[in-house]
Amino acid sequence: MRISRRFAMAASAAVFALMAGSAMADGEKIVIGTEGAYPPFNNLESDGTLTGFDIDIAKALCVEMKAECTFVTQDWDGIIPALISKKFDAIIASMSITAERKEQVDFTNKYYNTPPAIVVPKDSTITEATEAAFDGKTLGAQSATTHSNYAEAHLKKSELKLYPTSEEYKLDIVNGRIDGVVDDVVVLSEWLKTADGACCKLLGVLPIDPVINGDGAGIAVRKGDDALREKFNAAIKAIRDNGKYKEINDKYFSFDVYGG
Repeated sequence: MRISRRFAMAASAAVFALMAGSAMADGEKIVIGTEGAYPPFNNLESDGTLTGFDIDIAKALCVEMKAECTFVTQDWDGIIPALISKKFDAIIASMSITAERKEQVDFTNKYYNTPPAIVVPKDSTITEATEAAFDGKTLGAQSATTHSNYAEAHLKKSELKLYPTSEEYKLDIVNGRIDGVVDDVVVLSEWLKTADGACCKLLGVLPIDPVINGDGAGIAVRKGDDALREKFNAAIKAIRDNGKYKEINDKYFSFDVYGG
């Protein structure tokens, strides 16, 4: 299963085309980078299709902009360098808008905002989502994310173990190799509803650190690409106003993921 998924991710670049209406053949062509390993926001299925909230939002934005969009999957730790090197034109992959990332890329306004949380095994003796509770415990997180940065800053008494994707930390907590994981509350909550997630429980939501967690998830574009950034901003506002955002939101969530 792992091998076939890796093969599919490697083979997926530039094969996901969205034609947003018959009149769009002459529209702007935009290549969108995403991870494909962060359900329910973006996920590469075994049949090679991309699914998730990020993907549906991206498609809706492309329709609104009358653009022809192509999706490319990219490992998370190389996704910003790939954007800068022009492998794609924008990143739509649940990327938090942070000051550190703004030094490398420009961001649109947010298109959703949810807090971090911690999950532990159901038989765990840990009862609080605090630094003291994880003193000497092993905590998992995806590398190069706001969640790993948060753990380093606020849960530093724990031993932090980093993973290339969320799938790897899920395997380790299922098999009892780590004591907890930190990630987006929606990602963790949705995983707990699955058969694999039956091992574990939500320990608690963590207080947002504005410096680390940023201002929500935005679309990243190359520095100075103001025209594309503003087109995305206008499209985000349009789908919020015309009900398309709510339609997509309600497909995945029972609450407004846009946040306050």
